[in-house]
Amino acid sequence: MDTPSLTPLESDLLDTQSIVEFLSASTRQQLHDIHYFNVIDSTNVAAMQGIHQGRRHGHVYLAEQQTAGRGRRGREWISPFASNIYMSMVWQFNGRSDISALSLAVGVAVCRALQCLGITGVGLKWPNDILANGKKLGGVLLEMQGDPSHECHVVIGIGLNVLMADNHAALITQPWVDLTSLCDGARPSRNQLVAALLDALVTVLGEYKQGGFAVLKNAWLALDVYAGEEVMVQLGDDYIFGTASGVDDNGALRLHTSMGMQVFHGGEVSLRPKGAL
Repeated sequence: MDTPSLTPLESDLLDTQSIVEFLSASTRQQLHDIHYFNVIDSTNVAAMQGIHQGRRHGHVYLAEQQTAGRGRRGREWISPFASNIYMSMVWQFNGRSDISALSLAVGVAVCRALQCLGITGVGLKWPNDILANGKKLGGVLLEMQGDPSHECHVVIGIGLNVLMADNHAALITQPWVDLTSLCDGARPSRNQLVAALLDALVTVLGEYKQGGFAVLKNAWLALDVYAGEEVMVQLGDDYIFGTASGVDDNGALRLHTSMGMQVFHGGEVSLRPKGAL
């Protein structure tokens, strides 16, 4: 797909019809509807509410702005109007699906989508950050409704920095990058970005349902920005230092420490470069 020139912000509003036209035929068949909002508290919240109202598998939620966007561990996600991607999608899983490594699979999908649009240099930080040049480009937030041992619906939330103005960037407390700067001022439209994300998500989720994280593990490892790096894992007020050694078949972080190999799962675990205290 050719990468178009950067368009003015006012002409880069999201448009559901344009997004659908960019989608592959197979993705269109698997999605139910795309719900668009100018301003909303959170696309994840809207998706969770939609599940309760019967809008379940294959429903997508998009917003130009979020007033209460959230990242991992409840952190605020800065969400200015018509600037970035704020998207949530509902997907159904049954009791045969192990969803413990789903956030890692979604990260692979995001990177594949960007690569398909000609955007290179992106990678993943365990468990759910998308990085470029060592800075945060986006993130994944999953929320579940139902019982994973029987049937459940997962809300897959994705935030992606596209064009972050200086006044909003000043509110971000960690190193960040947006696609506009990453692409030297030329990037796909946000509608193309959403379509590419949905195409990649539907494909990866199909792979995940069929073979679990095992079929995506090597793809994730190839995108691991901390592979072989000295890092520290924060567990509450405690820090464990070691060398990042990829992930296991269940998506858990492997850390080679002075005490041997240790394995960490998600939740309240935080991975940082060594010396980032």
